[in-house]
Amino acid sequence: MSLPIGFSSLNNTESSRIAYFSMEIAVAPDMPTYSGGLGVLAGDTLRSAADMGLPLAAVTLAHRKGYFQQHLDENGLQTEEAQPWNLEEKLSPEEPVVTITIEGRQVALRAWRYDLRGVTGHSIPIYFLDTDLEQNDPRDRVLTDQLYGGDGDYRLRQEVILGIGGIRILDALGYKAAVYHMNEGHAALLTVALLEDQLNGAPLSSAAKDDLAAVREHCVFTTHTPVPAGHDRFSLEQAHRILGEERAVFLEQKGCMHDGLLNMTYIALCFSRFVNGVAMQHGKVSRAMFPDYDISAITNGVHAATWTAASFQSVFDRHMPRWRQDNVTLRYAIDIPEEEIESAHTAAKQLLIDAVAQRTGVALRPDIFTIGFARRAATYKRADLLFTDPERLVRCAHERGGLQIIYSGKAHPADEPGKAKIRHVIELAKQLNSDSLRIVYLENYEWTLGALLTGGVDVWLNTPKRPYEASGTSGMKAALNGVPSLSILDGWWIEGWIEGVTGWAIEDNDDEAGEAGSLYDHLEQSLLPLYYGQPQQWRRIMRSTIALNGSFFNTQRMLEQYVVNAYFPEQRVDRPVEKLEPALTR
Repeated sequence: MSLPIGFSSLNNTESSRIAYFSMEIAVAPDMPTYSGGLGVLAGDTLRSAADMGLPLAAVTLAHRKGYFQQHLDENGLQTEEAQPWNLEEKLSPEEPVVTITIEGRQVALRAWRYDLRGVTGHSIPIYFLDTDLEQNDPRDRVLTDQLYGGDGDYRLRQEVILGIGGIRILDALGYKAAVYHMNEGHAALLTVALLEDQLNGAPLSSAAKDDLAAVREHCVFTTHTPVPAGHDRFSLEQAHRILGEERAVFLEQKGCMHDGLLNMTYIALCFSRFVNGVAMQHGKVSRAMFPDYDISAITNGVHAATWTAASFQSVFDRHMPRWRQDNVTLRYAIDIPEEEIESAHTAAKQLLIDAVAQRTGVALRPDIFTIGFARRAATYKRADLLFTDPERLVRCAHERGGLQIIYSGKAHPADEPGKAKIRHVIELAKQLNSDSLRIVYLENYEWTLGALLTGGVDVWLNTPKRPYEASGTSGMKAALNGVPSLSILDGWWIEGWIEGVTGWAIEDNDDEAGEAGSLYDHLEQSLLPLYYGQPQQWRRIMRSTIALNGSFFNTQRMLEQYVVNAYFPEQRVDRPVEKLEPALTR
């Protein structure tokens, strides 16, 4: 695909280049360099950037030991083991070695390169930062080993490597960009490195208003977290010890310390000219959290070709041969014969059923309505809302034709409440399983399993507690495969929901029992009667889900919005000066 209209002049020169920083990036299924939604979004963004031919390079950490492999025993007890991978087999070494200061020590840093190739042949480089070098102190050699591992010290050191080390590596590679995009606050310290470059060796305390404005001119920040506790914060002692006195004092003077803590989100907010949330609702939530800053919204998407099942890819290739280059073409799925939609879904569902049998020994049936629920096992996602009234769920399955429910999801190793949710679901599954109701929980939720699930279930269930779902993308993947959603109205679903056309909305209610009641009502009165009694109407819903949601909630549309609104706006509109003055001139 060509660049958006009006941007054909973008080329690989300093005035057009973009540098994209993310703590995690899902590059390939056999590279465990991501934990979940944030990393998958980053990978999908870069795949679309390559498809569109954008002049972009990305920076992340090597994560030599990955995130973790999840194991569940018969009672749902989660244990974890490392996921070591051989980056030397997957990546190409870059020559420069740079040195940064962490906790007063000199830490050497190198990069490994992966060239991500797009559908038209354009490639973008992804640089994986690595501190496993002989000259480093042993405690620094492991800093790029584990994604989201270790304690607060480990995390802050990693963020120094990503932000400051990433800029130093790009400098050494001769890659100067017009835009530095921070995908979440983990990369916020790149702004400090850019300011140090701007000052050319002079102390940070000498920075003038024009120097600060010059850094802002190059920085874009995307926040993904709708709750204050989700933003990375570190103690003043950690800031002074790990960053050094000069940097810590400077950040404190510029308003980046809140509630006595160094707040990475405030660093990014303070030094960015464009800030956005990841859905319309999340933009509203973020503006309420940070009222002194102008925060826009660009709704997330997914990479269409990556998350469309092979059976549907064949159908799309026949009817819309340019859909990979131009995702909006999926709008024309509304003209695909319903029988072809059904046939493609049947094939995808059988692949999922085969995978369940192979992983668990449980034999599911292709003719039984199947619900999918798979995501990070955080408490606010409420995996057990479906079991609020177990007797009603059992009765619904028995009287309405049968139900199959497939769960999957990892809890962070330190998240005991999340682990408890997994145990609760598995305990209930053992109690409730019968001939008419089958419930399975698949361990080690990752890329390949996620694709099987979003392609093969009949409806995608999402039950977060509002307003804690910033966006969510798994339902978008399901939509590409004609799988409608049954979801709380939060995140992206507020924008994608058309009742009975792209899916169904669970009624908003402060009482969880009320929300569960609405969920059951939908199953009993709408979904199961349609699926079993009106198959033609169900096929039409599948088709409209692809045409309406698949054609919009993709990273190609998302990136076009970033290009137009954030990276290279035709008419840049800065935030009101009076709102920025306090943060920039203290």
